[in-house]
Amino acid sequence: MKIQHTEFHIETNGQGTYEISDKVRNALRSSGLGNGTLNVFCRHTSCSLVLMENADPSARHDLENYLNRLVPDNNPHFTHTYEGPDDMPSHIKTALTRSSESIPFVNGSLLLGTWQGLFLWEHRIQMHTRHLVVSIVGE
Repeated sequence: MKIQHTEFHIETNGQGTYEISDKVRNALRSSGLGNGTLNVFCRHTSCSLVLMENADPSARHDLENYLNRLVPDNNPHFTHTYEGPDDMPSHIKTALTRSSESIPFVNGSLLLGTWQGLFLWEHRIQMHTRHLVVSIVGE
């Protein structure tokens, strides 16, 4: 059994989903491992990770719109607004979603479903550099 860690970053251009499947596949390929489990962890409190449909962007658009209606910016009840009207909403959206995803792999391939992709979900309006850690356990 071998454990390997690697990091990469994603430049975001504001709110939305950014597919990171290929970056994760590259990390797995670089590990040289064939079978095991891969975990991706996002080192931030205002963006998250999501496994989602990657064939039709409208599915992600609908999900993003739904969460924005559920937790809108500029909510007058929020007191944590130091970084702007999207500050607390971004933290709530992250708490409602996930900061890590685990994906099994076999023969060096992620076992994602036919229409699944892994996405960084940026909850902030402004551009950010997001740092992710990939931990791979396998043989």
